[in-house]
Amino acid sequence: MDSNQKQTTNTPFVGSGILNRITSSLPYLTEANKRIAEFIVANPDEVTEMSVTSLAENCGVGEATVIRFCQSLNLKGFQDLKLSLAKDLVTPLSNIDHTISPSDDIATIASKISYWYGQIGKDTLEVVDLESVDKATDLILKARRILFYGVGFSGLSALEAQHRFTCLGLNCDFVRDPHFANMTASTLGPQDLAVFFSQTGSTKDVNDCLDIVKEVGAQSMAITSYFKSPIAKKADVVLLTSVIESPLAGGGAFRSRIAQLFITNLLYTVTATKLQEKGVEASVKVAQAVLEKLY
Repeated sequence: MDSNQKQTTNTPFVGSGILNRITSSLPYLTEANKRIAEFIVANPDEVTEMSVTSLAENCGVGEATVIRFCQSLNLKGFQDLKLSLAKDLVTPLSNIDHTISPSDDIATIASKISYWYGQIGKDTLEVVDLESVDKATDLILKARRILFYGVGFSGLSALEAQHRFTCLGLNCDFVRDPHFANMTASTLGPQDLAVFFSQTGSTKDVNDCLDIVKEVGAQSMAITSYFKSPIAKKADVVLLTSVIESPLAGGGAFRSRIAQLFITNLLYTVTATKLQEKGVEASVKVAQAVLEKLY
């Protein structure tokens, strides 16, 4: 390492907004861009006071590489990056350690889980593009048929979405088996929509199914945490969720599912609002259909 370069030893800071976006891009970055990203995540306070030359020297890259990295995040340049970082850093709660430890009592665990629910929703709202949400709900309303698909814990989110949108009177399918998912995808057409849930965006089964959807000309939507993932590059509409991992939270599945359900509820509510009376009528019919199942 060059003498001018600084070793990044700080604990990584993962908040909302730009830091979340940088973290989500890490698995897909070049070696040079990864050094920039890791330095920023580890030293956000210092980066806000650095020049582009100083950051480039600390990361062992050229100034042009830093500028291109900023632009890849949909920022105008380095000053825009510094302003975005400053915005993240004004929320002190994000620096508090809310990771569950084996020594935590029940009250502490309950308090941390309660915090997660609110923070994950807030973080997801920071990264999701609301214009894409509007476009996504238009696709949902126009679709003749909607296929929801995900594997593992993301499959549970896809199942929840299928339940919710069926209550609005929409023609929805959920497929659990990857082979049957591909078969179902092959029956879709240009008037149909496939919605994919994948936290990493790199799950092979999900990407294989999306490839078939693209081949048959159907519309596609991806709900993922990684905006540079394979699924995000292929889908017609991408809705980002926040990235907050914890080794004691089911490998991150708990938190990623909360973020996915936040997006599902956002899409459902906006769609219901656009449907107006038709959505209310459909919900009443669905409720009446299960009344006899209740005591």
